[in-house]
Amino acid sequence: MYLIGLTGGIASGKSTVARRLVEHGAIHLDADQLARRVVEPGSTCLQSIVDEFGQGVLRPDGTLDRQRLGELVFRDEGARARLNAIVHPAVRELSGRLIAKAEEEDPQAVVVYDVPLLVEAQVDHPFDLVVVTSAPKRAQVKRLVEERGLDPIQAEARVDAQVSDEERRAVADVVIDTGGTIAHTMSQADALWVDIERARKAARERPSG
Repeated sequence: MYLIGLTGGIASGKSTVARRLVEHGAIHLDADQLARRVVEPGSTCLQSIVDEFGQGVLRPDGTLDRQRLGELVFRDEGARARLNAIVHPAVRELSGRLIAKAEEEDPQAVVVYDVPLLVEAQVDHPFDLVVVTSAPKRAQVKRLVEERGLDPIQAEARVDAQVSDEERRAVADVVIDTGGTIAHTMSQADALWVDIERARKAARERPSG
């Protein structure tokens, strides 16, 4: 199995790169989706969040009110750290199981694990490659305004709340510049796939022991 950690700032083109790699045959795991799964009604993770933050973070139907919880932790670093201490280990455990399952089903699988908080959460799966998508701040803000309907001040706050691009680049094996056109981003993802295939072929041909 070949395991890729894909990370980058908000609206930095991660999903575009992930989608392209899936078109080439990769399996995609999305940490945001896994974070939703671990807090489904009845989960120990959701109960821990309610114990920590109160019943007010639940909707009437018993599901997590993500917007309400987000408002509680967005500007409170201590609260955010307490939430992360509940959610991150649960996501780590689930992602580990899904990665192992993918390898069991196909030992030659290429798995792209899309982790927005790879740096912040100190995700330490044994990645063969860490790929960082990088766009200028103005491009990220513009996308958040135009594609997600945020107002410019909100959008800027969201970008500023994340770790810096420099910190992400420090852990990167490959940086994909997503500040230009989608075609430019796609062509870099295509080139990355060629490199991955080359690395996998070399690994298969390497004599063992």
